Amino acid sequence: MDMEMGSFTFLNQDDYYYYNNNNISNSSPWFQELDNKKGKKEDAEFNKIDYRDILASLLLLEEEAKQEQDQFIAEFQQDRAFLEINHKRKVQAMNEYYDQLQQHYSEVDAFDTFTAKRARKSASSMAVTAAAATVADDSNDNDNVNAGNETGTSSSGPQRRLWVKDRSKDWWDRCNHPDFPEEEFRKAFRMSKATFEMICRDLEPAVMKKNTMLRDAIPVRQRVAVCIWRLATGEPLRLVSKRFGLGISTCHKLVLEVCSAIKTVLMPKFLQWPDEKKMKEIKHEFELISGIPNVAGSMYTTHIPIIAPKVNVAAYFNRRHTERNQKTSYSITVQGVMDPKGVFTDVCIGWPGSMPDDQILEKSALNQRANKGLLKDVCIVGNAGYPLMDWVLVPYTHQNLTWAQHGFNEKIDEVQKVARDAFARFKRRWSCLQKRTEVKLQELPMVLGACCVLHNICEMNNEEMDPELQYELFDDEMVPENNLRSANAIHARDQIAHNLLHHGLGGTGFL
Repeated sequence: MDMEMGSFTFLNQDDYYYYNNNNISNSSPWFQELDNKKGKKEDAEFNKIDYRDILASLLLLEEEAKQEQDQFIAEFQQDRAFLEINHKRKVQAMNEYYDQLQQHYSEVDAFDTFTAKRARKSASSMAVTAAAATVADDSNDNDNVNAGNETGTSSSGPQRRLWVKDRSKDWWDRCNHPDFPEEEFRKAFRMSKATFEMICRDLEPAVMKKNTMLRDAIPVRQRVAVCIWRLATGEPLRLVSKRFGLGISTCHKLVLEVCSAIKTVLMPKFLQWPDEKKMKEIKHEFELISGIPNVAGSMYTTHIPIIAPKVNVAAYFNRRHTERNQKTSYSITVQGVMDPKGVFTDVCIGWPGSMPDDQILEKSALNQRANKGLLKDVCIVGNAGYPLMDWVLVPYTHQNLTWAQHGFNEKIDEVQKVARDAFARFKRRWSCLQKRTEVKLQELPMVLGACCVLHNICEMNNEEMDPELQYELFDDEMVPENNLRSANAIHARDQIAHNLLHHGLGGTGFL
């Protein structure tokens, strides 16, 4: 339904009071028009409406709204002025505080500069005094002996006690004495005195420190001894500190510094892939052991326990050790290739303990070397945890083996025994590998690499193992899902098994 609205004019306030005061509201044409309209309406209730009250109410409402708006504006302006005043006060306070702070720093810098100048002057005067005492000693020994002692007491004694805490070094002093028994030294450091001296000579340029005015530097022999004793015994740093009379943090720092020097200086010398001449000797010795030709090494992967890392903890979870020990275990891995004497020729350190052996091999530098064609005409013998590849020889794992295959597995096991026995000696000699260490995860590969180098040095020097050192090597083999990755390798393995049996070298367990 359409509705039409006519024009309706609202009176302003002045007009309303004019009409009301002069009593002309009814005589107004506007009101007369309304009266005429009222007369035409049939509804009686419409006549009772007082339009003047309605207009008055509307005007009052408008006035109240205007007053409220004015009051709101006034309060807003007052609050704004209050906030501006507070902001200015805070800015002023911050500027004053900043000025005071800058003044304080300036005073501190000035004081440091003054202190440094005084220290340099004091050092210069001490040097002059020492030189004068030396000259006086040359001219008159008797008169200046006491003077020299007094000078040494006043300049070096009290200052050194301020910087260095007195700790007992009796145990290390006894070990370092030429008369210390060889057997006791070997038991403490897992090597002879001669081997220890050789390591110290090689590491001296890398680990030696100079004396300072405040203290004497720790000797090279003591630095190397701290590291080797810590790796050999696996004792916590607080016990290392008591043994050598050094601070705990100092011992930790020495272990890392010496391990880094071993990796930098000794690893290129004692842990390298064999050259052509050495490789020929290795293949010949392995062939004498097993009858299998062209064997370049025996490969094995072991696990080193660690404290649960803070990040990516699931990757380091070792399910096999957890099930065996009934205790949650975390580890990192060490993959090594051994020569017939049990010396490392290649290592891959640091992959998480949840990773199987075949994946570790795929990510190793050894696999990259093979992919580049640098391992032609040689093979590495591994256990069932590795896949059969053109350069990796592993035992048969399927059921119902033939005599030739059984004989082949026996010969493979003889080669694998070289690596297992070497890793067992590796962990017996360096007891730090048997338990969780305090070394951070990112620094642990460097420490493990140093252990590998020291193992090689001891093996090359025919260092005897202490019979009391015992360790049971445990690393379960997990056959990979895809353990046959080369048709040529399958044929070559079958041919080797056939030749061993044909020449009477296989199947000895069935005779």
